[in-house]
Order: sequence, then C-alpha cells, then structure tokens
Amino acid sequence: MYMYICQVEGTRNLLYYGWVMKSRVYVVLILLAGMLLGYFTYSAQSAGSRWNFKLGLDLRGGTQLVYNADTSRLAGGDVDDAMSALRDVIERRVNLFGITEPTVQTETANIGVEGSQRRLIVELPGVSAIDEAVALIGQTPTLEFKTERLTEERDVILKKIEEIKKKQESGTDTSKDIETLKDPYYIDSQLTGRFLKTARVEFNSQTSEPYVSLEFNDEGANLFAKITRDNVGKNVAIYLDGQPISQPRVNEEITGGKAQISGGFTPQEAKLLAGRLNSGALPIPIALVASSKVGATLGEGAFERGTTAALYGYLAVIIFLIAWYRVPGLIAALSLAIYAVIVLALFKLLSVTLTAAGIAGFILSLGMAVDANVLIFERMKEEKKRGKQISVAIGEGFSRAWTSIRDSNISSLITAIILFWFGTSLVQGFALVWMIGIATSLFASLVITKMLMRAVYVGS
Repeated sequence: MYMYICQVEGTRNLLYYGWVMKSRVYVVLILLAGMLLGYFTYSAQSAGSRWNFKLGLDLRGGTQLVYNADTSRLAGGDVDDAMSALRDVIERRVNLFGITEPTVQTETANIGVEGSQRRLIVELPGVSAIDEAVALIGQTPTLEFKTERLTEERDVILKKIEEIKKKQESGTDTSKDIETLKDPYYIDSQLTGRFLKTARVEFNSQTSEPYVSLEFNDEGANLFAKITRDNVGKNVAIYLDGQPISQPRVNEEITGGKAQISGGFTPQEAKLLAGRLNSGALPIPIALVASSKVGATLGEGAFERGTTAALYGYLAVIIFLIAWYRVPGLIAALSLAIYAVIVLALFKLLSVTLTAAGIAGFILSLGMAVDANVLIFERMKEEKKRGKQISVAIGEGFSRAWTSIRDSNISSLITAIILFWFGTSLVQGFALVWMIGIATSLFASLVITKMLMRAVYVGS
C-alpha cells in the first residue's frame, strides 16, 4: 500500500513539474515573439519603408479641405451611392497631385435642429498650394464619349509623338509641340454627360452576369444613335475628367436612347463604373466650407510631445508597480512592454493612421492595462493574507479580478464603438486606436501576465 501511494505521488509530481516546464517554455516563446515584434517595429521605421507609421495630417503637416455636399435633389436611397461616386471622382483628381497617401472620406455631420449634412473631407499631406487644390477639386466632373480616329490620323499623331520624344532626348524645348498634341486614338464627340439620364447595374436573366445599362435623354438618344451607326465594330471610349474609364465596342446601331455595357464585370466593377458614369452625368454640387493648413513643424512637435508623454507615463507607472508590488510589478512591467510592442506592430500591419487624438487613445488604453494588473495583484494579496499558497493565490487573484476587468473593458469598448460610429474623422481615429488598445490590453493582462506569474512563482 505504501509503495502504491508513493508511486501515485511520484506520478503526480512528474505531471506537475512537466506542466510547469511547459508553461515556462511558452513564456520563453512569448518573450522571443515580443523581442521579434519589437525589432520589426523599430527596424521597419525607415525612409521609404512600406511599414512606416502612417501619420495623420495633424502630425505630418499638409492641407485639409471640408466640403458640404448638396444632396437635396436626390432620393434618400440614392444618397450613399452618390456620395461614394463623388468620393471616387475626387480621389481620381487628388491622385493628379502625386500625393503620397491622400485621404478622401465622407461623413454625416449633425447640425442641430436642421438635421444632418453630408460632407466630403479631403486631406492632402505635404500640399501647400491650397488654391490649386481647391480649384482642381471644386470643378464639376466632366463625362465625355469619344470615337476612334481613322488609322491615317492615328499614325500621323503617333509619328509626331515619336518626333517630340527625340527632341526631348536632345534637349530641345518641346512645350509648344506638346500644346498642339492630340489624343492619337480617340476624337471628341458632341455627346457628353449632360445628355445621360442615368446609369445603373443590372443582371442578365440567363447568365446572372452584371452589366451597366445607360439611358440618354431625347437629344442624347439621337446623338448616341448617330455615333453607334457610324462606328459599328469600333470602340467608343468614355472619359471622366480626361481619363478613360471604359472602352466598349459597338456591335450595332443603338436607337431609343438605351444601351448596355457588358464584358465580364464583377458586381463591384459594374457598380464602380455606374457610379462614375452617374457622377459625370448627375454631379453632386459641393461647396467649400473650411480649409486648414498644418505646418510640418507643428505636426512634428505634436508627434514628439505625444511619444514623450507616452514614454514618461510608462516609466512612471513601471516605477510605481515595482515599488509597490516588487516582483509582480516587474512582471507587469514586462507584460506592458509586450503589450506596447504588439499595439505598435498592429498599427504598422493594419496601416492605422496615427493622429494626436490617436496617441491619446493609445495612452488611455495603456492606463487601462495598468488598471487591470493592479486589480489582479490586489486580489492576489488578499488571497495570500488568507494563508493560501502562491499558486492558489495567483489563480484566485485572476479569477476574482476578471469580473471587474471584464465590466470596465466592455463599457469602454462600447463607448469606443459609439464614438467610432457617430464621430467625425478625428474622433474615429481616437476610437479606433482605443479599441485596438483595449483588446490588446485584455490579452496582455489576462494571458501574458498570468503565464509570467506562474512561470516565476509556481514550482520555484
């Protein structure tokens, strides 16, 4: 009997120490992963790297333009599609600046008892020529239908292009030649976006493939019939703001003012084309209501002050934790460091745009992670005062603190979601960073800290 009891106890001890060793292996892996993430976060922050932190306008400097969109003439169900089409047009124009990472977004602004107003926000990092940006963005979208040139005309223009290239290579001034240069492939017609009544996505009843249907007004129907009659077997190019968006081939003369554009579209591609056609035919009037310019010096100063505040706050918290809780405080400091590295790596991988408000959200989530550790350690101290072993006190501390941690984080997460859903772009940046921080702080406090505590105390 004695031998049997000894064998059982020996087996239990082996299993127990095996579990302890396994948990310590996991801790080593977590620490290595944290070090690798830290190295990635630091080393990837270099000029030209695709993993650089994406800084918002308030940190990087540039120009912000805010427009009110007049949607009063649109039916309620068409407003979202119209705003999406408008944003697409403006994005195409912004890209003409050659700007790195421009931001074009729409939002609904509450204006008190008068209801809400649809707005378009354009952020142009590094742009100082505000007047030029306003002039380009504020133009009405131009939709044009163009027909193919004759082969002889095309060859003449292409030959002239080659001659201009040779002159440029020799250093000759070709500015006057370029001014007279024409599109070698297409020629303007009288058919423009003002003759197009609507464009919409429909689906073939037999194949279920999407296509874009066009409907012209009476004058446009006559022009379109003439164009298709004269260009059977040729392409008719559709240009928006001087750039081709579609080049459908004419199979036959089309009368009646209705036509279809098909050709293996996905539903998203068909919807995008219809939106672009409608934006040229039925543009939404926009009016500039605000413009602001953020200097690079101001943005750089805000970023440096924000990161300095975060660093000093982290060091102050670490000193307090170590002074008050000793070894558990040191473990919490290590857990918080891993938390910070994970959050910063997520900012890079998810291309989160960092703003001054976003940095504030990160600092706030760091405080919440500290609060969770304090709750856990206080519960552990209470269990130890009751005479329980350290392994039991650790488990009870995490278990008893979980309810408070859960409630505070869920309430904060709900608040962040509401801010993100109803807030403006600046508030949304704060809310997004806060949500990422909340989720990561829960993982750091309840998983990483717990594993570090057990690896240090249990079995030692």
